[in-house]
Amino acid sequence: MTSKNKEKRDVIPYRFKEGDRVAERPKACLIGAVRQEVRGRIAQYMTQRYGTVISSRVKQTVSRSKYVSRHVYVTILWDGMKTPSEHAQMRICFVEELEQLKEDFFSVTDSLLI
Repeated sequence: MTSKNKEKRDVIPYRFKEGDRVAERPKACLIGAVRQEVRGRIAQYMTQRYGTVISSRVKQTVSRSKYVSRHVYVTILWDGMKTPSEHAQMRICFVEELEQLKEDFFSVTDSLLI
């Protein structure tokens, strides 16, 4: 690998900055719970979360074959929670983008069901 290509691989763009308002991306989920009490317990984890970015960082992992992978993780303080949590940058979107992502996501999933 040339040094030019290696330099390009090492640069990971941070999409979110401190103070940005974010939401979780829509996620596919099919739960076949029959009992009502089980549905209630599951429903509390299926709500849409909104929060504020506190920080971003690159996490590096090394596999057994010495392959190094780098991913950006974002620390978010979700509304109504006291402690922040860390999430992969790819699972988060800006609040302004959420409605368009939902439209795109559900139009694709609806077409798969037909």
